[in-house]
This record gives sequence, C-alpha cells and structure tokens, in this order.
Amino acid sequence: MPAHVDWGRREYPASLEAMRRLRAERRRGTIGDTLILVEHPPVVTVGVEGDDGEAITSGLPVIRVERGGKSTYHGPGQLVGYPIVDLDARGRDVRRFVHKLEEMLVKSVAEFGIVAGHVSGRRGVWVEGERKIASIGIAVEQWVTFHGFALNVDVDLAPFSMFHPCGFDGRIMTSIARETGRPVSVEEAKGPVLRAWAATFGVGGMPVPSDVVSSAGAPAV
Repeated sequence: MPAHVDWGRREYPASLEAMRRLRAERRRGTIGDTLILVEHPPVVTVGVEGDDGEAITSGLPVIRVERGGKSTYHGPGQLVGYPIVDLDARGRDVRRFVHKLEEMLVKSVAEFGIVAGHVSGRRGVWVEGERKIASIGIAVEQWVTFHGFALNVDVDLAPFSMFHPCGFDGRIMTSIARETGRPVSVEEAKGPVLRAWAATFGVGGMPVPSDVVSSAGAPAV
C-alpha cells in the first residue's frame, strides 16, 4: 500500500516547502509514492493559469504556485491531499494520473452516499455535473508529481464567492456536509480518502522514514 503522511493543520507556505522537499526525496528514491494529507488556514493559491489580481481582491492571503489551474481557496474544513508519485514508473501519462485522482475522489465521497463523477472538459469532481465538491491541480517535475487535490468536507463555502475559483462562479462549490445535510469532520473524511488512495494507487510502496518526514516537516498552527 502506498504510504501517507498526515500533517494535521499547517500553514500553506511551510507545507509548500516541505512538499517540495518530499518530491525531491521521491525522485532520489528515498521514499515511495506518498500521499500527504493536510488542512490549511484560509489562503488563496493561484496556479499557472490564474490571475493574481482577482484573487487579491478577496482580502485573503494569496500565494502563486507552480501547479496547473487557476485560483482556488483552502481553509479549515477542507481536506487537501498532495500525492508525491513517480510517474516514471507509471507510464509518464499525466492525463491518466489526473483521471485516477478524480476516480479516487469519486470513491471517497461515495462512502458518504454521494454520487459524483467527472465532467468532460472540466477538472475536478462534480455532483450531478453541476456542483464541484473537489478541485485538482498538480505539478510534475522530473516525472514526480506534487500539489494535488482539495476535497470540500465541511468548509465555509463563502470565500469561494469572492473570486472565480478555477475560473467558475464560486456559487457552484459544494461540500460533503452540504450534500449529506449533516456536519462532517475532516478526520471522518480521511478514512475514505486513504482507502480510495490504496485501492486506486495501491501497488506497494516503501514507508516514509521518520527522519525524512521530520526533515520535511512543517510547523503546525
């Protein structure tokens, strides 16, 4: 089963640097394919296709990053996952990797009784083809992936309306809590995500050595 690391709640900038270090460790072969799970304080990240100006008007901290896609919001109640995966060993097919991430998230929300799927021409995972429950934006360097997905568990959806997340009207965003009509904790969502991660990418992987995790660690908030 591929390994995972749970960082709890961490500031985005420190997590970004730690994620980059783990990507380098994966390239060197020190670790196997690894999923980082984390929850961030409120922040807007802007991908390579995004516009800083619109995001800045939200009044939230804005950080430009190297992932694909446009702007998105991260905040408490959202489970963020950063898959550090060597595509060199998986056919070097980025499109297929993104599709498998979507498939993984579809399996995850299905455990809450939510029927979700892909929408042609749109990244992410959608409910009834209209409401976006998870966003995906990855980067690939030397065929190792980093950045990843954001699953809306019980996040405040209001900040999405302050700009155009992933180029869409923010009102399209939904969450597991909204779809199920009950509170859902991020902790409750981790089990389904990890089971889906193992089912989708489970080809065996080395555990993450404790010294590597600590050297890449980001301070909790």
